[in-house]
Amino acid sequence: MIILPDYLPTQKQISERVASFAQKPLTHFQGDEAYRFALNCIDLTTLEGSDHRSRIQSLCEKAISLNTAAVCVYPTFIKQAKEILKNTNIKVASVAGAFPAGQSPIHIKVAEVEYAVDEGADEIDMVISRGAFLEGNYQKVFDEVLAIKKACQKAHLKVILETGELIDPNLIYKASFLAMKAGADFIKTSTGKIAVNATPVAFLVMLDAINQYHNETGKMVGIKPAGGIADGEMTILYLKILENILNNKWLNNHYFRIGASKLADKLTELIK
Repeated sequence: MIILPDYLPTQKQISERVASFAQKPLTHFQGDEAYRFALNCIDLTTLEGSDHRSRIQSLCEKAISLNTAAVCVYPTFIKQAKEILKNTNIKVASVAGAFPAGQSPIHIKVAEVEYAVDEGADEIDMVISRGAFLEGNYQKVFDEVLAIKKACQKAHLKVILETGELIDPNLIYKASFLAMKAGADFIKTSTGKIAVNATPVAFLVMLDAINQYHNETGKMVGIKPAGGIADGEMTILYLKILENILNNKWLNNHYFRIGASKLADKLTELIK
């Protein structure tokens, strides 16, 4: 039986912490350094039914020109992206495991992950079964993440919580712990496919979970807010929250990613 810790702060207390961090200056970055750092942490993404080879080509060329952390595509485009990016440090990530709804049997999810890994994916972005989680069937969700982690082999696993559907900070905290206990290399807020994606409140709760998990186990788990980060001001707020909760070991694209492809253009415009 999987047992998950409770999260006691109220929504008001969490929002007050976000507001307090917003008033603080960034301490690890000067001037445009923050924007350059954020740009280097972006997973440049296209996840549309209309995706085609020319779009993937353009995406990868843009990733190279901007020096982003990764590109994220559907499994059928992994080989093409790997070929284009083969002489770079840019990773190829793929959604797999019944993205974005997660409403498929586990053997189907695992088969898709295995396919993506065989195609050469460096990273897998999966989404938890929110229905099972909201019913309190934590063991089922844990077992699914564990099975997908095994199927990833050497590929890093990002576990998407879809925090806009969990809503309650206590549930977001529990889901974060569940994913980390099952082997997640990253926990990620959102798929970008629903109305509410990353929020500063959800991000803060997940960072609290990562911090507590690190204190208990010594293991570092990455964080990826995705969707809803639209401009430089919001980017700076997320960086302030990050640096105030976790130490500077997380201030690199091995442990911090941003899922906000449109943000890349905004940041490029802000860099002098």
